[in-house]
Amino acid sequence: MSLPESDYAFRKSLTARLHHLTTPAKRGLAKWRPLQLAVFLLLVTAIGWLLVNTHNRFFQPDTLQITIILGVLGLWRFGWWFTHAVRAEIYRRVHWPDMRQRADQVWNSGWRPRRLHIQMTTYFEEPSITERVIGSILGQIRRERIPTTLYIGTGSAYDEMIIRSFVEKHAQDIPSDLAELVFLRQNQPGKRMAIGMILRSISRSDVDPNDLIIFMDGDALFGTNVLEKTLSMFGADPELQALTTDEEVICYGPEWISAWLSMRFAQRRLAMQSHALSDKVLTLTGRMSVFRANHILAERFIRTIEADHLDHWLWGRFRFLSGDDKSSWYHLLTRGAKMTYVPDATVYTIEVIKENGLGRMVQNFRRWSGNMLRNGSRAIALGPKTVKPFIWWCLVDQRIAMWTMMVSPTLALLATFQEPAYLWSCLIWVAFSRLVLCLFLFRYSRQVDLSWPFILYLNQVINASVKIFMVFHLSKQKWSNRGNQTAGNDQGWVATLQNAMAKTQLVVSVSGFVTILAIYIGLLPSPF
Repeated sequence: MSLPESDYAFRKSLTARLHHLTTPAKRGLAKWRPLQLAVFLLLVTAIGWLLVNTHNRFFQPDTLQITIILGVLGLWRFGWWFTHAVRAEIYRRVHWPDMRQRADQVWNSGWRPRRLHIQMTTYFEEPSITERVIGSILGQIRRERIPTTLYIGTGSAYDEMIIRSFVEKHAQDIPSDLAELVFLRQNQPGKRMAIGMILRSISRSDVDPNDLIIFMDGDALFGTNVLEKTLSMFGADPELQALTTDEEVICYGPEWISAWLSMRFAQRRLAMQSHALSDKVLTLTGRMSVFRANHILAERFIRTIEADHLDHWLWGRFRFLSGDDKSSWYHLLTRGAKMTYVPDATVYTIEVIKENGLGRMVQNFRRWSGNMLRNGSRAIALGPKTVKPFIWWCLVDQRIAMWTMMVSPTLALLATFQEPAYLWSCLIWVAFSRLVLCLFLFRYSRQVDLSWPFILYLNQVINASVKIFMVFHLSKQKWSNRGNQTAGNDQGWVATLQNAMAKTQLVVSVSGFVTILAIYIGLLPSPF
């Protein structure tokens, strides 16, 4: 859905979509519309017919070695996927209900945090979105009656005027001792500096180590009873130091991008519940995460947020542009902090995509993958004892998977030089396997979308390709939000040499990767 032209039409559309998303989600076969079920059965029938009637080229003598490596990698990758699926079900059905019951008991007994501090950054956001976000916060403060200070980091008077006007109009019934609004206008660019400035302001106020601090973005709307569902977890578990919530997307842009984002959030739900079974998560999402104050207001944490950096043998010392959520996660990881995921507390993210959809997809992958690679290597260095064995292996697997994902398409293309029709057999397998994987993802989505099997494979190939590029260009950063920031694009002869070296490494590594696979299948002679 494209962005409505008028502000009134946008508000009306947003209201309708929020209403739809806040209604109870259907389960099982109830998610499937009759036409979708018919198309799915048709797809299964067509793939089954192709599998039975297409000449089997997987076990021909000249392609058998290709099938062996594809089969081994397939068993590994799908085995890892199903491991996550099983762990997610254990968390969802066994672990989580007990956690929720204990949290509800504590909340119903009257426990509340002494004070809540909400830090939010916004930068020239759409007024309608800003007003919705502030309205969702005020509504929950009004309902829960928890003394709250809302700190808003801004870059100009524009956002402040919108927020102040809305609060003056809609929060007259909230007493000043219950809710306080504090604006902090940053004097240095970047979201990280804005967050650091807010945290320093909080640290100078009356803060107890057990006070709770919410990190959220200016385009994230609280869902139903988010404060109750998240804050109660800390009352029930004194060891809990941080948590993150479920997310749902409201996308204004190309339909296929909307489908891709919805699929990504379904993947996130599955993975987060699997990770949370180890009392850790792989990111404390900046859209909405809650922290206990004792770690967050330490000078070391604040400096990590403001000036997190990496020392690299080629790029030297460079600061991180985005990824503040990864920095906060890494800091707590070094402290052995307990973290969790709350699947029944939903925050709605509003994405407005005006540029080219594929370009935005690649840009997001560059940002996400860069943040993951920059933080993943140092998290791995902490070791499985600190990180927890399963989570540690997840981090290792992220670095391996970008190469193993590219083995299948590369081998399929190389095999066409020996047996042109082998590619057709591979395409049938890709369609079948992704259809099966999406059956698991549909359990974590609000609705069924039969474009997901095709988008899933596109997502995997593009994501792996971007990761391979980024692993050699870790200093390259671009963020279209907050003023279209970029980093790592220095000029001069030193930067020219660095870029040349990075490109050489990339070309040599990819060429070596393809050459080894070509030698393996006999397309090129072995040098030994």
